Amino acid sequence: QQQLVESGGGLVQPGGSLRLSCAASGFTFSTSSMTWVRQAPGKGLEWVSEINPSGRSTYYADSVKGRFTISRDNAKNTVYLQMNSLKPEDSALYFCKRGALRGQGTQVTVSS
Repeated sequence: QQQLVESGGGLVQPGGSLRLSCAASGFTFSTSSMTWVRQAPGKGLEWVSEINPSGRSTYYADSVKGRFTISRDNAKNTVYLQMNSLKPEDSALYFCKRGALRGQGTQVTVSS
């Protein structure tokens, strides 16, 4: 059974940091590109970042470039999203994805 489980969300003040994790199982993680997307209340899914199977190539939405870093540990079947300098507009439910497979999400709220 293919599964993605996100964790690490929470409430943080503007300017703060969070590190999201996504644990994968049921498929060959080391050969899969992985993506983070987010959905704010009342809005559609927004693509945030992607990493290729080796981790050597990464891609970011303009809205997060320079503040977020995607990485992966293929030995642990886990992909990460380090989020720094968080802004209120980063508040959303964050999901990791592999193709059509998506986890349940982890909530990030940026508020003072």
